[in-house]
Amino acid sequence: MSPSVTMTPAPAEALARAAAGERLEAADAETLLGVSGADFEHLLELAGAVRDAGLAASGRPGILTYSRKVFVPLTTLCRDRCHYCVFVDTPGQLLKKHKPAYMSPEQVLAVVRQGQAMGCKEVLLTLGDRPEDRWPEARAWLDEHGFASTLDYVGHIARLVTAETGLLAHLNPGVMSADEIRMLRPTAPSMGMMLETTSRRLFEEPGQVHFGSPDKDPDLRLEVIDAAGRERVPFTTGILVGIGETLRDRADSLVALREAHERHGHVQEVIVQNFRAKPRTAMQGAPDAELREYVAAVAVARLVMGPHMRIQVPPNLSDPTEFGLLVRAGADDWGGVSPLTADHVNPERPWPHLDDLARMTTELGFELRERLTAQPGFVLDAETWIDPALRPAVAALADPATGLAAVGEVGAVEAAGRIAGSAASGAGPARSVPALSRQDVERTGDTPPDRPSSGPGTPDLLNSRREAEVRRLAEAAAADPLALDDAEWVALLEATGDDLDALAAAADDVRRYTVGEAVSLVVNRNLTSSGLRSGPSPDPETFTIDDVAAVAADAWELGATELCVQGMLPATESPDGYLDIVRAVKAATPRIHLHAYRPQDVRDLADRGGLGLEGALTALREAGVDTVPGTGVKVLSERVRGLVAPGDLEIERWIEGITTAHRAGFRSTSVLFYGHVETAAERIAHLRRLRAIQSDTRGFTEFVPIPLPRPAGGVPLVAGRAPLDEHRAMVAVSRLLLSGSIPHIQIPWTRVGREASAVLLQSGGDDLGGTLLDGRVKPEAGIEHGLVLPVTDAAALVGRLFRPFRQRTTDYREPAPDRKAAWR
Repeated sequence: MSPSVTMTPAPAEALARAAAGERLEAADAETLLGVSGADFEHLLELAGAVRDAGLAASGRPGILTYSRKVFVPLTTLCRDRCHYCVFVDTPGQLLKKHKPAYMSPEQVLAVVRQGQAMGCKEVLLTLGDRPEDRWPEARAWLDEHGFASTLDYVGHIARLVTAETGLLAHLNPGVMSADEIRMLRPTAPSMGMMLETTSRRLFEEPGQVHFGSPDKDPDLRLEVIDAAGRERVPFTTGILVGIGETLRDRADSLVALREAHERHGHVQEVIVQNFRAKPRTAMQGAPDAELREYVAAVAVARLVMGPHMRIQVPPNLSDPTEFGLLVRAGADDWGGVSPLTADHVNPERPWPHLDDLARMTTELGFELRERLTAQPGFVLDAETWIDPALRPAVAALADPATGLAAVGEVGAVEAAGRIAGSAASGAGPARSVPALSRQDVERTGDTPPDRPSSGPGTPDLLNSRREAEVRRLAEAAAADPLALDDAEWVALLEATGDDLDALAAAADDVRRYTVGEAVSLVVNRNLTSSGLRSGPSPDPETFTIDDVAAVAADAWELGATELCVQGMLPATESPDGYLDIVRAVKAATPRIHLHAYRPQDVRDLADRGGLGLEGALTALREAGVDTVPGTGVKVLSERVRGLVAPGDLEIERWIEGITTAHRAGFRSTSVLFYGHVETAAERIAHLRRLRAIQSDTRGFTEFVPIPLPRPAGGVPLVAGRAPLDEHRAMVAVSRLLLSGSIPHIQIPWTRVGREASAVLLQSGGDDLGGTLLDGRVKPEAGIEHGLVLPVTDAAALVGRLFRPFRQRTTDYREPAPDRKAAWR
């Protein structure tokens, strides 16, 4: 596309045309993209008014939409070389990650069925462009499994997903010909491909973001968008803001999308996506899209595309504090949001929790409603836009009056599965597509440690039937954690040898295809509140309120975003001390996240302070506590508590404490201390109880399986099984049993060591907890002092696994720019 050369009008002139509802051309859009001050405010007012008029005309005033989805990265091989992408792998990287070239049907269905159980209705199939054109390994895999091309396999998976579950695929396979779009139309109600930009400079000039990527030719991408329109496919597209394009490039891109839609009426939504720099890419040092420029692009997209287009902004790529600006700018759709899977294209940016997204949308004056992968107008006109083979499946999930998703969540999806299963044709049985065979990778400084073989076992007693049964159970657990009974979970927990390897691999696949590849860490410091004293003490583990402020300020200066405080105050200290600590921390460091007080500590404040449980939690919230630790329990069994930790809070009182905290708005961690007197069945019961609590409160952010040290701990569950294999089994079963419930499995590096932590990250783990800075003030006053994991060391450990490292906040968000450690 050749950019026009029309002179740009003055801001007042362009704004006047927009206010009059006139058609905006590229010159107008260029001017509006650059406005500031009062003109910027006026731009947002106009865009919001156009959006509101469009929603009213569509019969859903005041409603913002989203799609509840499962994100399936079908293959991360690709023939392109984009300079900002971390989604793709090379075949060598796949081998080092123990990762298949393509997800198998079984792996896809395992993830999709978990999403189905959580009410998801969309399955986003994302993949690299035509990897078989670049990589012989991709071509060989397709040949071995009977597929002519990657797109042929995409169609097979899309049909399979709908036939087996009733969920609807949205295809995002990159550049396609008209024939390929026509071939895929019966498999998915909608497809998509970002235009990104019409800039030929970024494609043709060496060193620019799209140079060397044949599928990023803007003319080629515009032809794909046109072809989708000719084939009557509801199509998602959009622009990427901040990759080196000019304001005129952005304007031309938006006008080009409008022209394509005017020709065919098929563009169902325009995504305006802000660039976010990613480590280990050519653009890792490039600045993120500037907020004002991004918001202006959203507003101009609204004005150029008009009131009836849906303008989508990905919520995980912006800070929640920015949502108000995006909505003021005319956005009316949050896009796909998953309660289960990560954004595999932006692994460092977690989705907001759907309850939080609904709350924030309400606070902005709108109602959040779920839609299907095809926007409502296309669903209501299914005769034109939806292939006949898919209409029963779409109708089963849609509200016939509005075209939005039918109310009923999981029940609607299950019904759709039954209808789709009976109506689908041509899907056929799932072809067995195993992962790439693992090859030995020579151990070098930049290759990951091999998964270890199991320690001493009893192979003579494990016949082939037992081995096959363990593998079957692991696969069944990956597909549906609730399908196994307690005895079957115990069998997995007690696996050894090759069975344990298969269990760990299955758990790691679940981790990979749900929470993603990123390994996270929070920069934090501990302070043990049991050490509070009203006056000075020679004991280095004690401290005063004045010391608390100094500890917090020092931690903040060292880069911490979290201070973790826990431990019962001595009976000689006033219970007001719990609140005094909080106030001192927040007075010294208002921005630090305070993760404070176990259920037992809160109960002490409640009882001795005369506040009651709810009153104590209210007081802690008002004082400044942000989240609470879910510690202070070993195993949720009174038998175990009586033997190992009789001083801990009684089990039912611990449960009451943590659930009350969740209902009061606090999120928490969860733990299990293992390797002492507990049985395998008690571990399973503990995990099931946590899952039940999570189903009720949605308050747990992570689970930490912690081995209890000697002398009380260190007892193997399976006699003769190596300590590392004890940990592998526990981590793997935790990932499988809690999948779809508690998303993150944290590896307690202080208990197992760094080298073992690397192995456990390949057994289902995705988080390393905290750095545990000692600090320069009262370092002995924090539990586990003397053990520090610097961010640079954590990043190096994760890099050996060929996985991305992510610094996080306590609640798994991105730290503010001024709190990010220098580790790249």
